[in-house]
Amino acid sequence: MRIVVLSDTHAPRFWKACPPRVAEHLRGADAILHAGDVCAGWVIDELAAFAPVHVVKGNNDGPDVEAPETLELTLGGLRVAMIHDSGPAKGRIARMKARFPDADLVVYGHSHIPLDDSGDGLRIFNPGSPTDKRRQPHGTLGVLRVEDGVLVAAEIVPVT
Repeated sequence: MRIVVLSDTHAPRFWKACPPRVAEHLRGADAILHAGDVCAGWVIDELAAFAPVHVVKGNNDGPDVEAPETLELTLGGLRVAMIHDSGPAKGRIARMKARFPDADLVVYGHSHIPLDDSGDGLRIFNPGSPTDKRRQPHGTLGVLRVEDGVLVAAEIVPVT
């Protein structure tokens, strides 16, 4: 299973339409995870043209973005939890482990800082933002590969 992970697209200010370099990665995806700050509900519809979309609400999402604050789902046998804001970097893995004790992977956003980290039997993954890189060198997204319930590859991909 190939999963594309996005966060902090901030439409329409930064995401006017799906950027071509993002679309390249969305083609052929089995699922898309969006960790919040979609900011315009039409982005979810745009993404859904590529693959099923799972999204959580971010702090900048308005009422037209219908999404829960957190989400737990199983993709290809992998137990995934999603949240927009995972809090401060210090203690993040322990905090996410306590909040989502059954998860193998927690996907989050908010900081716009890409991160792939693990500890205490939990992997955490922030894809960064494909459109609002802030102080990062590139806009980024994530690509995950799941086989038989195991996350066999996780990549943070520059798209700008």
